[in-house]
Amino acid sequence: MAEPNLQACLSGDRLAQKHFFECFKGKMFALCLRYANSREDAEDILQEGFVKVFRDLNQYTGAGNFEGWVRKVFVNTALQHLQKQKKNLITMELDGQDFPDEPETYLSDEPPAKNMIRILQQLPTGYRTIFNLHILEGYSHPEIAEILDISVGTSKSQLLRAKVHFRKLLEGSLTT
Repeated sequence: MAEPNLQACLSGDRLAQKHFFECFKGKMFALCLRYANSREDAEDILQEGFVKVFRDLNQYTGAGNFEGWVRKVFVNTALQHLQKQKKNLITMELDGQDFPDEPETYLSDEPPAKNMIRILQQLPTGYRTIFNLHILEGYSHPEIAEILDISVGTSKSQLLRAKVHFRKLLEGSLTT
């Protein structure tokens, strides 16, 4: 698919905007699914993200990778969505919280990427958010601490706990 015409999008050309949407919807929906608690939440984040991208498209200066700029808008939108849903859940102490020993079962013919997203969605929101930011988006712990207004130590400990819990869920899905 050809690159979207940014100038046409900026001028309000609906066809160009539709092409823009078609170019990015798959990748951005996958990103939204990783942060969301459900498919419906991911759809809400996707819609809100595209509204923000089109609203702020004039702020893209051409410096850096355009897709990276779009991703950043969507990550910020997903984080804002999570904050609206659960104020301060990220910093909530999760020690001693009960987690199910048995993960959900998965169909063996389900594509691996969908299976991984389902497993990721089982992580508590705080774990999932830090896991996404560090492992999948490449943010450092100091950057995560600043974004989420938490300490670097909290970011590191939440990531460690997320990895342990994710590993258990993944192992459980492979044995069911």
